[in-house]
Amino acid sequence: MKAPTVRGGTIFLVLVTLLVFTILVKLGLWQLDRAAEKQALQQALTLKQAAPPLDYQGLLALGERESLTGYRLAVKATPVNTPIILLDNQVYEGRVGYLAYQVMRVETELKAEVPLLLVELGFIDSGLDRQKLPHLSRLNQEVALSGRVYQRASNPLSQHLLAEAGSPMRIQNLNLPELSQTLKLPLAPAILQPEAIPGSALPHPWQPLPMSAQKHQGYALQWFSMATVFLMLMIYLLIFKRKNKESSKNK
Repeated sequence: MKAPTVRGGTIFLVLVTLLVFTILVKLGLWQLDRAAEKQALQQALTLKQAAPPLDYQGLLALGERESLTGYRLAVKATPVNTPIILLDNQVYEGRVGYLAYQVMRVETELKAEVPLLLVELGFIDSGLDRQKLPHLSRLNQEVALSGRVYQRASNPLSQHLLAEAGSPMRIQNLNLPELSQTLKLPLAPAILQPEAIPGSALPHPWQPLPMSAQKHQGYALQWFSMATVFLMLMIYLLIFKRKNKESSKNK
């Protein structure tokens, strides 16, 4: 009566080993696929940044058919009478703070009304008191700006604007369609990060990809290592179990 129980336990252990090992390996392969995708995106970003700057009309036309992140843009822009926007929970060089934005109107040759452009003013510390929002100097006259544009990836766990009334306006996610509805103004589908803003020394963090290809490769190595260690451990347990069984028979 005992032999079937032992064989059944061994078979169950083997099946669990194969299942867990397969899952760990698949997770590693998935991370390698993600790394390949990020490498392709990085190559595309490099090509975009090497191309001549777009004008505003060209940017809006491209936005209808492809990602705009990484393209360079050169415009003349005039401030619009809207609040400064503060994107909450940003980290730069170990400091917690906000990314500040201002809405600008761009000069174009088009006769029709074009969407307004959200311009990144830079990173600013939040300070110790979160109830007190930082003061920023806003752009107040026409200015020539050039830099890179980006589109922030949506977070499926938290993607709503969650705007707080006031000036400046604090938001939790840079959801451009919801921001457009809140301001009651049309906005372009990308944000300009200028290379420099007259009279401002705020830093401009550049992180077009949430995670690099190298990090995905590192995670893949971790999953494969876990799979190898788990397999070796389970093989050891199976061998140890078999030896115990043989020794008990000999007794």
